[in-house]
Amino acid sequence: MKMQALLINGSKKFGNDGTKLNSTLQSVAKEFLESKGYKVLETIIDKGYTPQEELKKIVDSSLIIYQMPAWWMGEPWIVKKYIDEVYLSGVSILFANDGRSRADESLKYGSGGLARDKRVMLSVTWNAPKEAFTESNGFFEGVGVEGVYLHLRKAHEFCGMEWLPILYV
Repeated sequence: MKMQALLINGSKKFGNDGTKLNSTLQSVAKEFLESKGYKVLETIIDKGYTPQEELKKIVDSSLIIYQMPAWWMGEPWIVKKYIDEVYLSGVSILFANDGRSRADESLKYGSGGLARDKRVMLSVTWNAPKEAFTESNGFFEGVGVEGVYLHLRKAHEFCGMEWLPILYV
């Protein structure tokens, strides 16, 4: 069976932000993954999507990569909207519940994910030097790029997905 990856482009033409860099990086990722034997599906959020079709793409893929710019210290709003709409349609597919159980006290919050066969990563473009993230007295107070996106990591781990290191450009 051929491995399948889903590339999700979260860039949006808005204000002075273009989409060329993120589109180029997504093309490079597609070529690379295809050279490694992956069948690659793509979604460009700004061109529209259907939550049920996206859910099927996620279910059928073992690797999900979000390609997006950073806007106001996080993901563009269309990425958050996509996750809200698509992942919520995945109740009983991506996650059963929040994981807690009165019958089994060892089951903790966040352990109800059903998508344990999936890996997910972010490829994010920033107009900030790496030092802004890593220096304790820097703008991001040393939390790193991973710390900025903790909420996205946890949202995907809630579904049982394995979080891969962020690619920062």
